Parts: sequence; C-alpha cells; structure tokens
Amino acid sequence: MSAMKILCARLVLLATLLAALAASPALAQAPVVGSSDPESLFTSPDPKLHANKQAVLHIMRDLLEAGHWNDAPKYLTQEYIQHNPNVASGLDPVMKFFSGRPSLPIPARNNWRTKIVAVTAEADRVVVAIVRELPDPRTPGKTYTTTWFDMWRMKDGKADEHWDYGTIAPPAR
Repeated sequence: MSAMKILCARLVLLATLLAALAASPALAQAPVVGSSDPESLFTSPDPKLHANKQAVLHIMRDLLEAGHWNDAPKYLTQEYIQHNPNVASGLDPVMKFFSGRPSLPIPARNNWRTKIVAVTAEADRVVVAIVRELPDPRTPGKTYTTTWFDMWRMKDGKADEHWDYGTIAPPAR
C-alpha cells in the first residue's frame, strides 16, 4: 500500500472518530432507574452482611429519608468518622447537622423518595448506589440522571465511617 493510501485511510479513520465524538451527546445515556422495592436490596443470606445491610437500610430510610435523627445512636457509633466535607465527624455533630430537617413518616417499602439502584456488602463495608437527577448544563430546563454512591464501614452493627459524593456547599445567603 502506498504512503498516500495509508495517509488517506488514517484521515478517514480520524474523521470517523471525530464524527462519533461530536455525535456522542446526541446518543444520550440510558436513564438510571431505582428499584421498585428498595428494601429488598438490603438483604443477604450471610447473617453478618445481612445485619450490616439492615443497619444501612435504617440509616437510608429512617434517618436520611424520614429525618428521625433522634434514632441515630441506634445506627451510628459515637466516633462516627465522616468524610463529607460539609459535616464534622462524631455522632453529635452529625445529629446537629441534620437536626433542622423535618421528621416525616417512615415510607412504605416501595415508596421511598430516594431511588436505590443497588446495595453491595462485603466484609465490614456496605455501598449503596442511588439515582441522582441533576440539571443538564447543556440544556436549560432539562435534567439528566446519574449514579451517586454512599459507603459505610460497619463496626459492631453500627456505621462507624462514611464516604459519599459530598462536595463543599456554597456559603449560605
């Protein structure tokens, strides 16, 4: 094959790749969808993993979803290590951070506002994948879905450490 044919073939390949990249936003993602029965994801045939998943179920549902922060000592250790940059570590600071939120009825097993995609547990860790709907910066007025994660390290049946997607919140107005 001549050098000119090789160069032309490479240019065609490059043009094809550039066209594919330019069209990729139009291809759009498959939307992220949560489970219709989120509580069923917080189970395991392994008794230890089941207990860890059940504690995280209560953190997700009772604390974060329903705002029953008076129950936090049942599910979080006193030393609770928090890696979210907006919340200090320790049970008391976490409870104080969330204390201003309204307390709501605990939702039915298939009526959570938070849409759970998956729950995975191994050793002393539980990871929960959730649907996040965000404004699409490319199209004002439209949204898109993505997956965000929370992970807890469990100790003696309670969450002792937490990681999430947390970013620094803007100053209050």
